[in-house]
Amino acid sequence: MLLLCLALPAQAAQVDNIRLWAAPDHARLVFDLSADAPANVFTLDNPRRLVIDLEQSRLETDLASLNLEGSAITAVRSGARDGGGLRVVLELSREVEPRHFTLPPNEQYGHRLVVDMEYPGESAVQNPIDPIEAMIREQEIAANRHRSGSSEADAPRIDPEVVAQQPAAPHPRRDIIIAIDPGHGGEDPGAIGPNGTREKDVVMEISRRLQRVVDDTEGFRAVMIRDGDYYIGLRQRTRIAREQKADFFVSIHADAFNSPRPNGSSVYALSQRGATSETAQWLAASENQADLIGGVDGNLSLNDKDEVLRGVLLDLTMTATLNDSLAIGGQVLDQLGRVNRLHKSRVEQAGFMVLKSPDIPSLLIETGFISNPDEERRLRDSGHQQRLAESIFSGIRSHFDINPPPASLLAWQRDNQRTPSGNEYRIQPGDTLSQIAARHGVPVAQLKQANELNGDVIRVGQVLRIPRS
Repeated sequence: MLLLCLALPAQAAQVDNIRLWAAPDHARLVFDLSADAPANVFTLDNPRRLVIDLEQSRLETDLASLNLEGSAITAVRSGARDGGGLRVVLELSREVEPRHFTLPPNEQYGHRLVVDMEYPGESAVQNPIDPIEAMIREQEIAANRHRSGSSEADAPRIDPEVVAQQPAAPHPRRDIIIAIDPGHGGEDPGAIGPNGTREKDVVMEISRRLQRVVDDTEGFRAVMIRDGDYYIGLRQRTRIAREQKADFFVSIHADAFNSPRPNGSSVYALSQRGATSETAQWLAASENQADLIGGVDGNLSLNDKDEVLRGVLLDLTMTATLNDSLAIGGQVLDQLGRVNRLHKSRVEQAGFMVLKSPDIPSLLIETGFISNPDEERRLRDSGHQQRLAESIFSGIRSHFDINPPPASLLAWQRDNQRTPSGNEYRIQPGDTLSQIAARHGVPVAQLKQANELNGDVIRVGQVLRIPRS
């Protein structure tokens, strides 16, 4: 008897669904698969296209239902390849830099192929900071580095005598920049309440209300870290805040616990030694794992290694920033306590990745526990959302009213709304440090030390304290 052994074809993977998340600087396409399927992704020109080939796969979803709004994709088509594969072709309106990876099943999804399309030259925020504002803010950041003894080795050397003879510059009266980070987004819904409320939706509503409150206040400007339903990696969130020269960073969340009982708002600052309570430790682990849920794994890119090393080195200079974070956190907590129950009566500290910016005071605010049915209902209420947003900004503003950045409108208003005392002098147009020092009989170096000046320009309207000789 002759036996024939026939090789059976491998079971084809089904593409059950395709989801698209559009951001200002990138788009993410997620293929939901019934099984793992090797993929090849490449671009073609004339016209611009992105081709996605999946081996042993077939399409079981309607591409026409895919919402392409806000992305660089103008059309999608598919076809079968020889050998049982699937080809998906994306027609593009602009150049993209593709990257793809697979994700194993989790509690919410099965096998996934993630295709990221970065848009070269695009800003991650919709209204990036003005270049002149950025330059002014960069000067202040450099001054702070100098005062903390952490100025960079390659910083330009400026002759102190030359600086001391420069006339006072006009006061820029710049806005104080508040970076608002709605947690989670896109592929990562965050915590989900008993009635199906998604954290990413609630915190976006609160964040947009906070944005309006900030922008409606003279002397302040909001920058949204994400302004739509898409995911941004945790390191990228702090990077965006630093690129936008933020004075303060606030990450808005509405987390859950493994019990429906906990409720109330919490405020977190960074802890360099770890969490200060079991709850804080659990929440920090949960939030930091969001990169894996969202499909961004630090091990996927070797480019992260230098950045992580830089982050470790910069952590050494964070003491002053952390002190400011705790001070602002106390003000925010006090205001939140007027509109909601507090889960903890003090600022907690935990190792949240989004708080690890070396020179931007940062807070993570848990507006409430979405796992508590009553609090879930309140978090969905527009009036409660508005009160939360107003209380958060009230706490932030209280700090900057007392401690305005030197080049800000608030600093100019503070200096010009009071009469200088006997040992103070308001800088006039044409003044130089040398002239002011000579007029009051003090050395330039002593004048600079008394006012924590590091050689930067002085500004008209600025009030200097005159040390006693």
